[in-house]
Amino acid sequence: MTEHGTGTAGEDSLFAGFGLPGGPGTEEFWAAARTPVSKAVDGGWSTLFLWRGTPASIAFESWSKPVPLRRWEDTDCWYAEVRMPPRLRVTYQFLAGDAGYADPFNPVGAGGDRSVVATPDAPHQPHWPAVGADDVLPVPHTRIRWAGERIGGRRTVRIHPAGGGGPVVLLLDGDDWLYLHPAMTAFESAVAAGEMPAVTLVFLPSKDRAAEFGCRPELWEAVRHELLPLVAASGVPADTDRLVVAGQSLGGLSAMYAALEFPDLVSRVACQSPSFWWTPEAVDRADPLDGPLGGAVAARLREHPDLSRLRVAFDVGEHEARMLPHCELVETLTGQTGATVRVSRSASGHDRAGWRHALLRDVAWALD
Repeated sequence: MTEHGTGTAGEDSLFAGFGLPGGPGTEEFWAAARTPVSKAVDGGWSTLFLWRGTPASIAFESWSKPVPLRRWEDTDCWYAEVRMPPRLRVTYQFLAGDAGYADPFNPVGAGGDRSVVATPDAPHQPHWPAVGADDVLPVPHTRIRWAGERIGGRRTVRIHPAGGGGPVVLLLDGDDWLYLHPAMTAFESAVAAGEMPAVTLVFLPSKDRAAEFGCRPELWEAVRHELLPLVAASGVPADTDRLVVAGQSLGGLSAMYAALEFPDLVSRVACQSPSFWWTPEAVDRADPLDGPLGGAVAARLREHPDLSRLRVAFDVGEHEARMLPHCELVETLTGQTGATVRVSRSASGHDRAGWRHALLRDVAWALD
């Protein structure tokens, strides 16, 4: 639930209540502006967002409808006071005209046009540095050109040996982990802290997520016969016999599908908010989530007699109310097959910013 604040002429107590000095719109005010900033209200949080100059609204990723900003009197100060639940980390951007912008008052970015806000009670995410919208993230030196004959289209796959390299961690939607969230830096930090073994990260970009990450064999045939041989020949230390597949949303669905249908290839999985509502008919429904619980994966699990070789970590955002029943059923059915299962909930909605800690933790657990 969200709401924006109201004000009357000359009344600046709203801003003072968030620790901002001076009159709204003054140079003193803007010099001190560091938002979003939250205060406790009715078991949750009230969070102030600021924007300077033109009319705008705030677009949150999957958590809330857009929230319009209000102008303070005749100043250049636009603001919104947004009610947030306990334990939330969410990506957002300002929409002004036809463009989206990162928050100029927030040092924590996600790519060039988005920012990340967390309520004060959201768990800390060690190893993930605060990256501003103008910062350029490091990318691995090693890259391979993959023709992708089985799935179509050339793509660039980057490879990084965190801590010197080891078991392969295949990161689906790899470009997001390269250019929006600094996975290379985070994995290096986790390895250096002794929280996971050295690994070799393989950043696999997608061209058509809906086609590639549905429950179809082509992607995983291509990984086995095309991609992993290229990784092995890249010159980067990489144990391709010990493979962890990490995916989110449709990527999490695909990772679990691979564990079911290619068990000799994929036996370690870390998936966050996997799209277990998916069935072949889901795209034709007005509401894709309004289908059989657990979708095609649950149906396949009911047929699967033994997954005792599988080690799989499931994580879902605790604010994803409609995703939870689909995921809970798959989690239960997977455990009943004899697989080793880890279940957790992140302080987020359907949002990569909330999955970041689970990604590191669950990859480490999958290799334990």
